[in-house]
Amino acid sequence: MTKPPSGRHLWIRQVAATLRYGHDSVLVCPADQPERGWTGGELARRIGGAAALLDTAGCPRGTVVPALLTTRPESMALVVAGAATGRPLAPLSPRLTVAELADCLADLESPVLLCEPESVDAGLALAERCQRKLIVVDDLPANDDVPALSAAGDAKAFVLHTSGTSGRPRRVDVRQDRLGARAVVNSRLTRLSVDSVYSASSPFHHVGGLGAFAVALATGAKIVTFPRFTVDAWRGLAHLGVTHAQAIPTMIEMLLRADALALPSLRLLQYGASPIHPETLRRAMAAMPGVALVNLFGQTEGAPLTCLSPEDHQRAAAGDEELLRSVGTPVDEVELTIHEPDETGVGEVVARGEHLFLTGDEGWLHTGDLGRIDERGYVYLVGRKGDMIIRGGENVYPLEVEHTLARHDAVREAAVVGVPDERVGELVKAFIVPCDPSSPPDPAELRAFARATLAGFKVPERWEFLPSLPRNPNGKVLRRNLI
Repeated sequence: MTKPPSGRHLWIRQVAATLRYGHDSVLVCPADQPERGWTGGELARRIGGAAALLDTAGCPRGTVVPALLTTRPESMALVVAGAATGRPLAPLSPRLTVAELADCLADLESPVLLCEPESVDAGLALAERCQRKLIVVDDLPANDDVPALSAAGDAKAFVLHTSGTSGRPRRVDVRQDRLGARAVVNSRLTRLSVDSVYSASSPFHHVGGLGAFAVALATGAKIVTFPRFTVDAWRGLAHLGVTHAQAIPTMIEMLLRADALALPSLRLLQYGASPIHPETLRRAMAAMPGVALVNLFGQTEGAPLTCLSPEDHQRAAAGDEELLRSVGTPVDEVELTIHEPDETGVGEVVARGEHLFLTGDEGWLHTGDLGRIDERGYVYLVGRKGDMIIRGGENVYPLEVEHTLARHDAVREAAVVGVPDERVGELVKAFIVPCDPSSPPDPAELRAFARATLAGFKVPERWEFLPSLPRNPNGKVLRRNLI
């Protein structure tokens, strides 16, 4: 393991260097209006305008400002201004309900709530419920009074919330020093540089959205934004020279079905956030020959932890397909281990490193993900701690069963949960999305198919067919909605 990045890496200073370097070059532009692109100098003046808006809105310094934002250049300016003036933003998803958003606001101190014009209805309802002053942000006027882009290492750059797949979203404070260290790590793993043109498909409130754009901005790459992912929005990136892009597995599957995944200038595609089926990955590799693929595994609390590198994908294409079931090897800057492994080597993945945001005792992040490490050092995930099924004293890991079922030609997706049973404690139940809804596979056939690979206690005993699986906005299956 190499030495972790030094605490001297501060994200706000990296951004300041980017703005100076790209003073006359376009650094950020919306995909649908590239003529509105901002140079480094213009972005700096918009940051000045954002700082002035926070002043006039009455946002006290030292408080976290909630904001219903999508991925626009104005959003980036607001985030930098908040970080520079001691009023870090907490971007929230406009797609959440008012009740869900109110849970997030409960631990955010600012008396002000920001929102975009498209989210005014939700903003008004939320502001009334939580007794906040609503400020609608559209265009940001330029202002030459740009705040000093500096901060203490332990100051908050911004605040994220976990996706909340099993309950109330969890607040994650993103520190300047740790975000700066993350920018160093991620830019190396994704080969991002000042010559890159970057676009991310994840929503702005997600670590794969704002977290990814924060890395690109610190690196000096040009950023192309689009507020919401659609197939047409992705196709619109084709004429903008995008060299590096990020997408979650459900988006990749949508683009493959529409024959829209490949972009002419694309050099690297980063994926992650939720498990991807190996067959989907094989199809993506076939659709984009010559494009490097990278899988970065982590979570809002800390990422990346592991990396399945472009070279790993090449080895998989050459015949080592088992690698596609892994999330790669631990990144050099991370110490990763399996906590309390069972007799099969499966235990909780725990890690520590200077670029992780939310850690516990002695800097360790307990991920809640169950996994194992093989003899080559590759990490294989088998599910979440809370998802594990205990049938008759035997542990069943849903991800293993799901991957097996999804290899069946008639199965598009599968999700597995445990249901109470007086005899064995829990039974394994599978929810199947068939490739052809009018002709779903026979459960007996699926049972035999699974039994050819899995031990009998892992094979589902109950089956249900659905048109789709319930997911949160980040693409993760909501197992609690299946129970």
